[in-house]
Amino acid sequence: MSDRTDTFLTQEAYDRLANELEHLSTTGREEIAKRIEAAREEGDLKENGGYHAAKDEQGKQEARIRTLQALLKDAKVGEAPESDGTVLSGTVVTAIVAGGEEVFLLGNREIAANSELDVYSEASPLGAAILGLAEGAKTSYTAPNGREISVEIVKVETYAGQ
Repeated sequence: MSDRTDTFLTQEAYDRLANELEHLSTTGREEIAKRIEAAREEGDLKENGGYHAAKDEQGKQEARIRTLQALLKDAKVGEAPESDGTVLSGTVVTAIVAGGEEVFLLGNREIAANSELDVYSEASPLGAAILGLAEGAKTSYTAPNGREISVEIVKVETYAGQ
């Protein structure tokens, strides 16, 4: 049993990622296989930069395919949750973080791919610290550098897309 929260995705984000996965799994794999084969025919693989570059790209592409498969398999797709003033995955949060006001989406960065909004994962130190808190709540979390960062939730809104 996993203790992580389901990833919320809008229908638009889900469709975009599913299309990317379909492309990478079919056309993308075919294209990279042709490039590897063409480079392989050039001779000595030890000093064949084109071959090594294509193999590196293939590795990155396969990693992206695995990431997309896992993300789409576990995604909760639909409308952003209606804000009731509580920080949830898929809400836009206004918070005072370390003395400065920040506005960001809590969730997966793929949701806001075409947006100017910053995105923090629910699993990030900040996200984990504020998930479930209500407007007006104060907390703190330990940053990766070891500093204690104070946070105050100012406002929680429904994510409306771009």
